[in-house]
Amino acid sequence: MKFIRYAKNGESRIGVVEDQMVRAIEPAVSDMVELIEHYDRLRGEIRAVGEPMPLDSLTIEAPIPAPRRNIFCVGKNYHAHAKEFAQSGFEAGAVAGAEVDEFPAVFTKPASCVVGTGDVVQLHGDVTQSVDYEIELALVIGKGGRNIPKAKAYEHIWGYMIVNDVTARDRQKQHKQWFLGKALDTFCPMGPWIATADEVDPENLDLETRVNGEVRQKANTSDLIFDIPSLVETISAGLTLVPGDIIATGTPVGVGIGFKPPRFLKPGDVVRMSITGLGTLENSFQ
Repeated sequence: MKFIRYAKNGESRIGVVEDQMVRAIEPAVSDMVELIEHYDRLRGEIRAVGEPMPLDSLTIEAPIPAPRRNIFCVGKNYHAHAKEFAQSGFEAGAVAGAEVDEFPAVFTKPASCVVGTGDVVQLHGDVTQSVDYEIELALVIGKGGRNIPKAKAYEHIWGYMIVNDVTARDRQKQHKQWFLGKALDTFCPMGPWIATADEVDPENLDLETRVNGEVRQKANTSDLIFDIPSLVETISAGLTLVPGDIIATGTPVGVGIGFKPPRFLKPGDVVRMSITGLGTLENSFQ
């Protein structure tokens, strides 16, 4: 199923998406993490109710607008992007010939970064002049655990969605540890919905980013350096993952710093991101 969070009559609701139409669900749930936590019990009871509503007629909210913990993110996880980042001049300590790391680079984004599709992303012109986009497949944990082995990783994933890991490249470079370049308010658009794991083949999904209609990123998740089971195993080593945790798996080649000169986002730009079966995440930048 594809679960979406939307606003109606001033209230946030959870619905299901089918053929670009949305219907409310019963039992009524307004919190996506609550749904995730109790999904095994509720699965047989959930049903779509009421009249179908066109997706484009609704105010769509971020599926998890206030994550209970920081969003886990992975950097340099596609071969071509690892190379473009190293050659861009924005990777602190880049070493020629050693673009691909031995272990995943993991950082976090705070919950204050989260916005939904259709929301405005702030460029923070008083803080940075180099805002960049990054399409990423994100997984959502359904079954918590610690020291999860790769062989059981998929048992812990509830669903998948799109995340835009918006980045201030100057701050990312200046501070070496990437948090300050990744953590500005509104720097994590997500959505438009979460598709449950049984509907998604995460190892073969097409990703595409368009900026003002121009294709910038086009790739497939089969090109991940560290696959999803490896990421779950690595991140959960000694660290308990809980239902509702989000892990963004990295971005492919084609980000703004990959161009010469770099093509950073400017006021009025519209970034549109799509992943197979996960819909389209679109945001304007101001």
